[in-house]
Amino acid sequence: MIVRQLAERVGTEFHVDTDTWYSTRLLVKSDQVGFSLHDTTIKAGTETEIWYKHHVEAVYCIQGEGEIEVLESEEVYPISAGTLYVLNGHEKHLLRGRTDMRMICVFNPPTTGREVHDAEGTYPLDLI
Repeated sequence: MIVRQLAERVGTEFHVDTDTWYSTRLLVKSDQVGFSLHDTTIKAGTETEIWYKHHVEAVYCIQGEGEIEVLESEEVYPISAGTLYVLNGHEKHLLRGRTDMRMICVFNPPTTGREVHDAEGTYPLDLI
């Protein structure tokens, strides 16, 4: 059984802070549960290009407002508390935070907890 508090992970190697988002990785690959779980905040007024070509990600917004734009189709979907989206087709997308958006994210396969997006907007394969 694993029991953790968010505050325990902040300030450790499992808390990653970038210009456009910060993320606390609550479950990671080394926990051996088959997925990883992140508490992520997209910073207000930012845009991040992302492409999870090696992962499927499910995202549930619990606070804030913004939008996701699927680059191939140019479809734009609003995001607010209560919105779920799943990148089950490895869609390249832009994620925009109108306000700070707090998201709960699940990744399969699980991440190591140290990842940041590379030049393609993806998590590098060598960390998987």
